[in-house]
Amino acid sequence: MSRSRLLRAIPRVSTVTFGAALLSLAAAAGTATAASAAPANNAPANSAAASSAAASSAAHAATRTAAADRAAAPAEWRDGRRLPEHVFSPYFEAYTTDSPAALSQASGARYLVLAFLQAPAAGSCQLDWNGNPATPVALSTYGSDIAAIRAAGGDVVPSFGGYAADTGGTEIADSCTSVPAIAAAYEKVITTYGVTRLDMDVESNSLTSTAGIDRRNKAIAMVEAWAHRTDRTVQFVYTIPTFVTGLTPSGLSVLQNAVANRARIDIVNIMTFDYYDGQPHEMASDTITAAGNLYNTLHQLFPEKSPHRLWSMIGVTDMIGIDDYGPPETFTTADAATVEHWAAETGIGELSFWALQRDNGGCPGTKGADNCSGLTQPTWQFSHTFEPFTRR
Repeated sequence: MSRSRLLRAIPRVSTVTFGAALLSLAAAAGTATAASAAPANNAPANSAAASSAAASSAAHAATRTAAADRAAAPAEWRDGRRLPEHVFSPYFEAYTTDSPAALSQASGARYLVLAFLQAPAAGSCQLDWNGNPATPVALSTYGSDIAAIRAAGGDVVPSFGGYAADTGGTEIADSCTSVPAIAAAYEKVITTYGVTRLDMDVESNSLTSTAGIDRRNKAIAMVEAWAHRTDRTVQFVYTIPTFVTGLTPSGLSVLQNAVANRARIDIVNIMTFDYYDGQPHEMASDTITAAGNLYNTLHQLFPEKSPHRLWSMIGVTDMIGIDDYGPPETFTTADAATVEHWAAETGIGELSFWALQRDNGGCPGTKGADNCSGLTQPTWQFSHTFEPFTRR
């Protein structure tokens, strides 16, 4: 998300209080996941073999931990539930100490994308929230928040990667050289939290890492096969940059590789901001134009799909207020109303924005802030405008 600064690796120290029952569940489940270092290209054969064995061990450890977490999770989480066919799901900055449940309740945004999961260091096959081992994939991290969000009728979507991870080599498919270990890490997230959708935020260096792209799509295909065998619902979203004129060539390559690997991608979510082209932008109009160009691309990739199905495969994410580039790329409250109306009429699958913590008027005139939009606006105005989009 955001090509210039998103997301810097800020260690997250959770301040959320957890119910005694969930703490007991987390303690029973355990959180240990083995990490594996990828071999250097010139490593001797026995070193590469050792690294391969470590990656295999990581995959088995993740599978064992996932099984334990699945057994420990509340019964109603174990089979998950499909998200609405048309859903508003803003990004939540998981590198903060904020409570997603508290912000969901305050904003009225029932469905949140939790950003981001990444490896703690390049070469690792482990996943942690914001790459911080203090916030592992376990019920002790966000477990009570997710329970509260679901009790209120919503749900969450874990997101992998992000600008910092994609730039620094800690996006898990770039970091880990074992496809089974990557797949096991995804499965652990699914079974720990009972989620039915995963978001892959691919940008920066991850867009041109051909080995990482191929491993990611192979792992996605493995998870989809696992989900089929175990009768689970699992959807995958690719969140990628775009120009107004359409996807970047590297973004298109990500999707072409998914097709080649028979990895089903349910939604392609384009980031309609941070164009950095030096041109003035009418952000609502440009969002709609970029989505139309994505439709044409998806039609070429999937000619057998109906227009209705193709539009339902499209998501758009705007950066509310003044984006990282500055005032020429300002998404206004009026733009939000225009985009929500178009999205509802067109039937796209996902409507989102970066980020929930920015949905306030606390810093008029400031570009690219983490905690405010840069506009003069009532708190949660963008959330209230987009929320009616969600429908089954």
